[in-house]
Amino acid sequence: MKKTDVILLTESCYENPTKIDEYVQNVLTEDGLVKKALERLGCSVEIIPWDKSYDWSSAYIAVFRTTWDYFHRFNEFSKWLNDVKTKITLINSYDQILWNLDKHYLKVLQNKGVNVPRSHFIKKNSIHSIRELMEKNKWNKVVLKPTISGAARHTFKIDINSVAEYETQFSELIQHEDFMLQEFQENILTEGEISYMVFGGKFTHAIQKRAKDGDFRVQDDFGGSVHRYNPSAKEIDFCETAVAAISPQPIYARVDVIWDNNKELAVSELELIEPELWFRYQPDAADAMAKLICTRLDALKNI
Repeated sequence: MKKTDVILLTESCYENPTKIDEYVQNVLTEDGLVKKALERLGCSVEIIPWDKSYDWSSAYIAVFRTTWDYFHRFNEFSKWLNDVKTKITLINSYDQILWNLDKHYLKVLQNKGVNVPRSHFIKKNSIHSIRELMEKNKWNKVVLKPTISGAARHTFKIDINSVAEYETQFSELIQHEDFMLQEFQENILTEGEISYMVFGGKFTHAIQKRAKDGDFRVQDDFGGSVHRYNPSAKEIDFCETAVAAISPQPIYARVDVIWDNNKELAVSELELIEPELWFRYQPDAADAMAKLICTRLDALKNI
């Protein structure tokens, strides 16, 4: 039986959705743009949920696209990932996915000279209080979030005057997973967060995410809005340099950047697993990604 060239990985709710709202339609549009770009280059393509019963050895490459439930099912996802790595080539690679799952990677970037917001990592079962850590770091406002997460899950903005309200909940949450505390970056309220899409180390396009009035979370799940954005040459160089700190170079990356409290560019996230890549704002970026995937595919077929 002839192998399928490329599998685009999604989650099961997007396979045959019964209700298509704007959010779901965006998912279908984004994955559709990548699928069509690959097909124009002669690839056979299927869109398959990562947790579906499927013979992964019957395809050459699996590309992470919209597997957005992985952090809710992390143990299950980790077992699947460990099993599937021996059966199919993953893009991005297994090692890159593993590295990027946990936000401790920000320390690695920082050690390589990439500016990131000031952070303090908190081990599971820690007995330290939030107030204690804020006072130790001399922070009056912080963001608390798990080191393995997405879509602002268990993410809180806390100031020193309201910290007591969060201590009980934090003491319960820290029993289950690692967390991180970051100094709150005030500029996100006025400048938002910029997402830069980078393929094979080269910038293609960017969007700006803004929080709704009264909130700090830029995700659309919490009322955030998305806008087209034209970055400066300095910004493009910054995001490409951040991706260049990763070796080997990933096929795709989304670099989320803010202006820190010193008004310097800072990486808030560098996403290599399943970032939304906003192809609907720049459809030819899907072609850039498809060409890189096809180059990898040709190499596999010639082994």
